[in-house]
Amino acid sequence: MSQVETGKTLLEAKALSRHFIVKGDGGFFSKRKSIAAVEGADVALRAGKILAVVGESGSGKSVLARLLSRIVSPTSGELVLNGETVDLKTQRDLAYASQVQLVLQDPFAAMNPVRRVGHSLERPLLIHGVPEDEISARAHEILESVSLTPPQQFLDRYPHELSGGQLQRINIARALAVKPKVLLADEPISMLDVSVRLGILNLLRSLCDDKNLAIMYITHDIASARYIADEVVVMYAGQMVERSNDTSLINSPQHPYTQLLIASVPDPTKLGAEVVKAPSGGAAAFNLNGCRFSPRCSQALAMCATNEPPMVEVAPGQHAKCWLHASDAQRASVTISNKSKNEMESKNV
Repeated sequence: MSQVETGKTLLEAKALSRHFIVKGDGGFFSKRKSIAAVEGADVALRAGKILAVVGESGSGKSVLARLLSRIVSPTSGELVLNGETVDLKTQRDLAYASQVQLVLQDPFAAMNPVRRVGHSLERPLLIHGVPEDEISARAHEILESVSLTPPQQFLDRYPHELSGGQLQRINIARALAVKPKVLLADEPISMLDVSVRLGILNLLRSLCDDKNLAIMYITHDIASARYIADEVVVMYAGQMVERSNDTSLINSPQHPYTQLLIASVPDPTKLGAEVVKAPSGGAAAFNLNGCRFSPRCSQALAMCATNEPPMVEVAPGQHAKCWLHASDAQRASVTISNKSKNEMESKNV
């Protein structure tokens, strides 16, 4: 992998969206609905930086990773790799796959159970055109890069003979085999024992620093995002609702959803304190108008249910998608627009 300047944008998504068509609740003949799994995502992955994407299950984090890896095709939007716009009408090719690799959540399901580890590592090298006489040495090298030594001890084993932590290191090694520039890690520690999670996080951090990789780290764990990330994005119901170019939003959350996420984390210094729980009600995933968090938000305004909030800069480098932080002029324009719309509707009636 050729060296690139730290901080340079390697992979960028512009207004990336993916809608899925699902059945309604009325049975076989019910009208189908469109659900926005990811809506208008803007992401920039930079060399030598880790971007943490945080959110609860169903927020669209994994779909976003698959859009960036081109396993799933977007409904709309753009992808820019190394400054060049990707033709999304074509299938993902080896050239793209060699630069953008995905590490899956379940290390056991990601491995072929009837093949030795050596086969799983050597196969991608062969597919990507590495000369056969170099493949064995490369497999040893990448295992050493993820601290699995001696390499031969792991190459000859089957997946069921290894621990979850060892398997996840092998999955990361397999992703690194083709020397990518971008690594997408989809909740890589969520299925591992607590005792080995820190080792995987430290491994990702060292790979980012040593190889100047751009890494997207997907998690629902705010604490691990604080530990490993350089930048943080919070997703809810397919949308990015808060972001910062450092970890400041974890210390000073401005969006009600981010505040709820952080408040719901148990604090060991406050033993016996009640854990904060989200208000009842699900995300407005089918509703493309208004704020999707408004049904669960205790601070919601009248306009939140009908008008999508703007992304507002709430502090240097920190933005929140919330009407609470919008300017008076922005709120007034929406009020006038809604009033005019209501008047038109009453006249038509």
